[in-house]
Amino acid sequence: MSDKVNVNINGKLMGYHDDGNKLYQDLVKKRRQGKISNQINFSYNNKIGSFFINTDRGRARRAYIIVDNGIDRVTDDIITGLKNKDIMWTDLITKGIIEYLDASEEQMSLIALIREDLTPDHTHLEIDPVSVVGIVAGSLPYINHNMSARITMACSMTKQSLGLYASNYNLRMDSRGYGMYYPQKPLVQTRPYKYLGLEHRAAGQNFIVAVGNFYGYNMMDAVIINQNSISRGLGRSVYLKTHQTEERRYPGGQKDVFEVPTPTTSGYRDEKAYRFIGEDGIISPETVVSPGDVLAGKTSPPRFLEELSVFGIVEEKKRENSMAMKGGEYGIVDSVAIMDTIGGNRKAKVRVRSIKIPEKGDKVASRHGQKGVIGLIVPQEDMPFTKDGIVPDLIVNTHAMPSRMTMGHLIEMLGGKAASLKGKVMDGTAFHNDGTEDFKPMLKEYGFDEYGEEVMYDGYTGHQIKCQVYFGVIYYQRLHHLVSNKMHMRSRGPIQLLTRQPTEGRAREGGLRFGEMERDCLVGYGVSSLIKERLLEESDITAFHVCNECGAIGFRDYIKNRNVCPLCDSNRFFEIEVSYAYKLLMDEIQSLGVYPKLNLVSKA
Repeated sequence: MSDKVNVNINGKLMGYHDDGNKLYQDLVKKRRQGKISNQINFSYNNKIGSFFINTDRGRARRAYIIVDNGIDRVTDDIITGLKNKDIMWTDLITKGIIEYLDASEEQMSLIALIREDLTPDHTHLEIDPVSVVGIVAGSLPYINHNMSARITMACSMTKQSLGLYASNYNLRMDSRGYGMYYPQKPLVQTRPYKYLGLEHRAAGQNFIVAVGNFYGYNMMDAVIINQNSISRGLGRSVYLKTHQTEERRYPGGQKDVFEVPTPTTSGYRDEKAYRFIGEDGIISPETVVSPGDVLAGKTSPPRFLEELSVFGIVEEKKRENSMAMKGGEYGIVDSVAIMDTIGGNRKAKVRVRSIKIPEKGDKVASRHGQKGVIGLIVPQEDMPFTKDGIVPDLIVNTHAMPSRMTMGHLIEMLGGKAASLKGKVMDGTAFHNDGTEDFKPMLKEYGFDEYGEEVMYDGYTGHQIKCQVYFGVIYYQRLHHLVSNKMHMRSRGPIQLLTRQPTEGRAREGGLRFGEMERDCLVGYGVSSLIKERLLEESDITAFHVCNECGAIGFRDYIKNRNVCPLCDSNRFFEIEVSYAYKLLMDEIQSLGVYPKLNLVSKA
């Protein structure tokens, strides 16, 4: 059987055949004639002598135009029929003009990118070269001029861009939502961008950009932004956040209640916190709120059963459980909704909006993976300007493009400049687009340098900048990484119950973690007092007593007003200061039945 070919269906050996190549040609021919289902794919590996038939679900398959002797099967009559809707997509498949190949059958094929590349050896032709990439990458301009890593970054950042995420956003109660006030469609678009209708859901703006350095404030990936452009609405967005709470039911018939908590309530906040809520316990729309302000007043039953009071009467105690603004959050109450849950409980949702004006530290990115943060916001009169008096909205560092091999960024700047002069949208589709040779005559027609360079003058001194500056229009996106949502600081605040160390995270008013690597830096410098301050005094320092006789950890008996050793009856103790995490470790060791003895030596 060694000269026979193994025939496998979905990886399972079904039999043998004499000639694998002939079998492949026959089966493909029958599939194109409609005698075999077009869902089946074939491949033949002559090195291992195996023929594979794939029918299993979940295979990635792509459509290709069939080529015969260097000529594809799509004729002018077919294109006309498609335009007139006389021919449908399914007709192309049943008539053997288009066929779907999976990954294994692609290995058997020689596929041309464009019609001009066809030779008698080719078996298939791409419908459109841009279909090689995915939907998101296909909507990015000039990706065939960029490095692949930058395209990957640009795809992920396109998903983070601010725009109009939903047309009914004002009716929705999304947990978080961002919207741009003045979104624009790009001057340089791609065909997939147009076909998908993304211009109706634009997520960015066309910026006038200069490529240069500005007194070192845009070093690395920082960018300079024009203050007057921001005042005119450049990059301005709104942030919507929904807070929600409900009246829960508890065993025993107790439940939460929306109301204004009384001062006798356990955990009552100061009176100022409740100043905005009405009689029903819910805040009203268009109220300006800041950290600590209560959005919905709520009281809950106590965690434990009530105890008899002095006179034998059961007092009904309440616990404060209101929904309030967290630290660092400011805004205006945009909408309030009260509804019933599936379980029949009342639920309150409060949506708070805040206007996010671009500030230093906010993140912006072009569609070429050129991300950066705003390093400086400069008044228009101090910005460099061209001989025609045009001031850029943004200045990006000169070294950003060549070092990252994103030439598409420079081409889009040239295309955007030509588009703004010509008044028409340019095509930046991958592999087949309007290129630099198309833009040069347009720029010359309007009296601009064909390579996009401009004579510019320094806004501070008024002197001409010695070199010409690359100047154009490019689509920039403002990403939802806003410094106002990330900025965090703490002096003193809440601690964890178990370890007595500061809580973690911005939402819990937590401390900033001083980790092992940061500690190693201080160890390297030998600054022992600073290490002690950071890791002990500013963290979980605690004092406890150690028995002088047996080395056991003692405790204070406040009734007898003396220190007690749990092992011996000594009354001699040392008071030491250690990290509470260390004391916790000692307690855990004792819980295992191990006696940790502390041998103390006097510093003197």
